Amino acid sequence: LSAAAGVWGGLVQPGGSLRLSCAAGPGTVLDYYAIGWFRQAPGKEREGVACLRTTDGYIYYADSVKGRFTISRDNAKDTVYLQMNSLNFEDTAVYYCAAARYYSDYDPRSGRGMDYWGKGTQVTVSS
Repeated sequence: LSAAAGVWGGLVQPGGSLRLSCAAGPGTVLDYYAIGWFRQAPGKEREGVACLRTTDGYIYYADSVKGRFTISRDNAKDTVYLQMNSLNFEDTAVYYCAAARYYSDYDPRSGRGMDYWGKGTQVTVSS
């Protein structure tokens, strides 16, 4: 798994938008039971942001991001995206892409049980 924050990196002003990309390789998106995004801010526990279950399309969103963030996938590109809109200071964190094997007992709220983790990418919301 490899994550990226796009051409402009991960620095954005409050109210701005950013899209994170997670390439599923090696393998394809459908090789995984679930793929999601997690984040960890300094001094805080890791938390689930959004997680997609590939078998039925079920999506988990943290309450703090509902209506602002959207997780989606492009099977042809084997990539999962996290579109983040209306960003605020509390969204500043290191964001991780992670995936679970079939049929891992994973927790989308914390990332417990996710089997593969990409390197984190820093997202900073600052004026």
